[in-house]
Amino acid sequence: MREDIFQMYLGELSGIKSCDEEENNRLLSALASGDPGARDRLIEGNLKTVLEMVRDYVGRGIPAGDLVQEANMALVVAVREYEGGGFDSFLKDKVRAALLNAVERQSMETKTARKMVDRVNRLQDISAELAEELGREATVEELARRMELTEEEIREAMKVTMDAMTLVER
Repeated sequence: MREDIFQMYLGELSGIKSCDEEENNRLLSALASGDPGARDRLIEGNLKTVLEMVRDYVGRGIPAGDLVQEANMALVVAVREYEGGGFDSFLKDKVRAALLNAVERQSMETKTARKMVDRVNRLQDISAELAEELGREATVEELARRMELTEEEIREAMKVTMDAMTLVER
């Protein structure tokens, strides 16, 4: 379904005329004079520019539709914050920064998730080892000592395991 929405968006975009530099400048002047319609046209007329930038970030772990959203939000911010100078470079810098930030954020989230999965797997292995050694289930304190983690980190890993099991049971 998400892909269908993205395709619909691309279809709608095909019917919108892009702004050239001259129109951008005219709209920026009108916007500075208080014309609210200029803002809307400036945003609309630069959607394809933003979409072209998104293409460079596709395949970096974020769905294209999410990248488009990030870029479009950056476009709106750029129009709102623009104070003079080269609009095109200002816009591209804002969009590029937003896209890079989104990719980095996704990368960090993925690394954190992998780290937690590794910790949970290790916890399960060590928990089984300790149960065999002790003849009973290990305490949080014993698990923390064996894994060289804090008790809070052990509880967090246990919670993740329980949350995952709850989701699987549904």
